[in-house]
Amino acid sequence: MSEKVCDKHGCKRRKIFRRIIAGILIFILIVLITILIVWAILRPTKPRFILQDATVYVFNVSNPNVLTSSFQVTISSRNPNDRIGIYYDKLDLYATYHSQQITYKTSLPTTYQGHKEINVWSPYVYGNAVPVAPYNAVSLTQDQSSGIIPLMFKIDGRVRWKVGTFITGKYHLYVRCPAYINFGDRQAGTAVGNNAVKYQLVQSCSVSV
Repeated sequence: MSEKVCDKHGCKRRKIFRRIIAGILIFILIVLITILIVWAILRPTKPRFILQDATVYVFNVSNPNVLTSSFQVTISSRNPNDRIGIYYDKLDLYATYHSQQITYKTSLPTTYQGHKEINVWSPYVYGNAVPVAPYNAVSLTQDQSSGIIPLMFKIDGRVRWKVGTFITGKYHLYVRCPAYINFGDRQAGTAVGNNAVKYQLVQSCSVSV
């Protein structure tokens, strides 16, 4: 008789436990659905990046296929969203030539970007005696002869979105800013100090998140 009573009590406890677990799961599901609905209504838009200018301090190619370069670039970012903020948790800037990295990575300051706000960075990026791939060395020689060298300034980072008090997890951020530097015509830029030339570019960048 006592065993049957214990079994009944055990069954009741298991039922209560299952109901508690089910209630918690339903609550979590409702919260997630609510977040998704709010997210869909707000429709977050990617930030917009613009490469404003680039100052070239050094750009020397020496044998055998070694490149030394130094730039200062001005890049702006605008948050186009009305109700969504952006946390920039990590931003690494570097330059490439025909998909080959030719400078070291420079870390940009992390920041929070509010609604419709604009942030501007003016970092230095440089590379010292960076080996250039043989196939790129040929293209680089040809571009130097023509006077215009196509570079790409890239930003790889992590961002989080802020909707009210809710903050999302981290997303990858990829920014690509083309820059066509006219080394053949110094009049295309403005002399800055000794042997440095500043080029006004105002070039829109492609952004993917």
